[in-house]
Amino acid sequence: MTPQTLTSHTLARDCAAIRIPSGESITLSAGTSVYLTQSLGGTFTVQAPTLGGLFRIAGSDADALGLEAAAGAAEAGPAAASGPVNEAAVWELLRTVYDPEIPVNIVDLGLVYDLRILPAAAAGERVEVKMTLTAPGCGMGGAIAADAQAKIASVPGVAEAEVQVVWDPPWSAEMMTPEGKRLLGIA
Repeated sequence: MTPQTLTSHTLARDCAAIRIPSGESITLSAGTSVYLTQSLGGTFTVQAPTLGGLFRIAGSDADALGLEAAAGAAEAGPAAASGPVNEAAVWELLRTVYDPEIPVNIVDLGLVYDLRILPAAAAGERVEVKMTLTAPGCGMGGAIAADAQAKIASVPGVAEAEVQVVWDPPWSAEMMTPEGKRLLGIA
């Protein structure tokens, strides 16, 4: 894994954020100095020394950091519910969802336990995902699951998307893909 270069930014405006790892919603004030630690999957992880911690900022707030919106940062709306859902497309979008503290996507981390495509109540199909987190006490589970759900909902043919966080079986590093292990320097 290559060392990350932290870049300094001063927030140009107030912006919503999520405190890591508690998952608490907070507003970061304009003028706050932050260091960008991760920009993956359309979100930003920043360190705010004066506030004592890490925060996740949505890609739609990139301008507050003086940046362009990251790829995948657009707010996903419901996709047109026509034709069969391409399962490979769902897996590819799940590979753009990241834990804000770990630079590996949730698929390669081995967090996605199950993916099912079923008929929806109306037109289109329903995608159900069961996933876990690396630690049961992580408050970011809701935010990570919401990212996954929004991205799944953007796939053509998906009428309904549900992402459920489960704890059985408990996650372990053995569940990571070879790519995930390589990215973290484990293998």
